[in-house]
Amino acid sequence: MISNNKIKEEFSKYANDYNNNNIIQQIVSKALVREINSKPKSILELGCGSGQIFKNIDFDYDYYKAIDFSSSMCDIHPRSQNLDVVCLDFDSEEFKQNIQNEKYDLVLSSSALQWSKDLDSIIKSLSCVSDRIDAVLFTSNTFKTIFEISKSTSPILDTNTIQKAFKKYYNCSFETLNYKLEFENKKLLFDYIKNSGVSGSSNSLSFKEAKNLYKNYNLNYLEFEVIFIKGEKC
Repeated sequence: MISNNKIKEEFSKYANDYNNNNIIQQIVSKALVREINSKPKSILELGCGSGQIFKNIDFDYDYYKAIDFSSSMCDIHPRSQNLDVVCLDFDSEEFKQNIQNEKYDLVLSSSALQWSKDLDSIIKSLSCVSDRIDAVLFTSNTFKTIFEISKSTSPILDTNTIQKAFKKYYNCSFETLNYKLEFENKKLLFDYIKNSGVSGSSNSLSFKEAKNLYKNYNLNYLEFEVIFIKGEKC
């Protein structure tokens, strides 16, 4: 699995351009907020990025904590009353200690938890601070054809691993959706992969491997697969 330091570097590097290169992330964030079937007063968000979820919250809350491990992302996240933006790695013990005595009506996360080094451990910690979690994660079928051509393995968690971790601590409903993002030409397509901050192992290919991938990738679109999760404790 790709290291968290590498992921942090990828997202921080393109932080200022992120909103122009995260079309799918914006779509799924809006969908996630749209499906909130209550009006939670206290919210914990993991992987807040530049505020894709927060910008779509259209109801009043008493307290909102937004977590992200990239200081560059935290710097450009919106500020508001009763909102705390905290720069923390959700895989770290520091994060677990930070939230251990807190309680939330709802945990939210979009396009972030698929990078976890230990998803089971995170969900366990979250189950102690909230009875409800709504999340959307990319799965390993994102950029599927790219990984097939390059004969490499996706750094993103697979669907079974994701479901297993959530079901261990919450009663869950799952919905898997596939998106195709079309491009006018191959250069724009590969530029998107690089600038989206989700390039994963495609950025670690040798020159020869990258050239082969560019030559043999004949689709005019990129593939994305996401899994929507609604979890509630008994």
